[in-house]
Amino acid sequence: MTTAELADRFRGKSVVQPGEVATPGASSPRGGSVSPVHQGTWGLAPGRTLSVVGPPGFGLTRVGLAALADQSRLGPVAYLDVRGWLCPAAAWEVGIEAHRLIVVRCDNPVPWARVAATLVSGLRAVFAEVPSGAKEAQLRKLAMLAKTHRTALVLRPVHGDIPAGVSYLRLEAAGVDWAGAGDGHGRLEGRRLRFQATGKGVRGMTTTVEFEDHGTDPLRVVSGLAIAPAGHAIG
Repeated sequence: MTTAELADRFRGKSVVQPGEVATPGASSPRGGSVSPVHQGTWGLAPGRTLSVVGPPGFGLTRVGLAALADQSRLGPVAYLDVRGWLCPAAAWEVGIEAHRLIVVRCDNPVPWARVAATLVSGLRAVFAEVPSGAKEAQLRKLAMLAKTHRTALVLRPVHGDIPAGVSYLRLEAAGVDWAGAGDGHGRLEGRRLRFQATGKGVRGMTTTVEFEDHGTDPLRVVSGLAIAPAGHAIG
């Protein structure tokens, strides 16, 4: 089924059921550059693949969604939901336009690769959770499709890692520090997320990157700015 057929089939639906798609309004023309509007935020350039790796609770989803926020100002952003955990508010909070968020649920690794390829081929930005059982060749094909179609692609494996060389930039969770909790009590004010960055996006080096996350506004890069100076997109 093509992207157009998916859109036609589910046009106007507001409730997303397993295997269904909630479609936004019409997309903008593809291509062009992104212009972050929040100083210190970051974005993923068209045609690049970002991998976010690590266990739940380290802000992987928010970091990945934030990388696609500026793309949502130009066209739809799809989230391929394997676990069924995504709350759309998490995307809206980091700046993704509400009417341009598409959620596709697919936890079966057999059709997953086909669904992911359809989205990457037809949309300007895709966040894809990767199920256990996804093959390396499938992931490399997705990265190539993203480059060919100038789609910003985020891969988030549910378990394990993404093979070397698939991603332009790989972020692996390294730690999280909470602010405002005091000695185990008090009001949480935010958290600082730490990642180890590797890949071509950091010139083949290993770099520590930190983000400030206050929960209800876009993430802010606070260190490791060599990967993307404020006001520029990765890639």
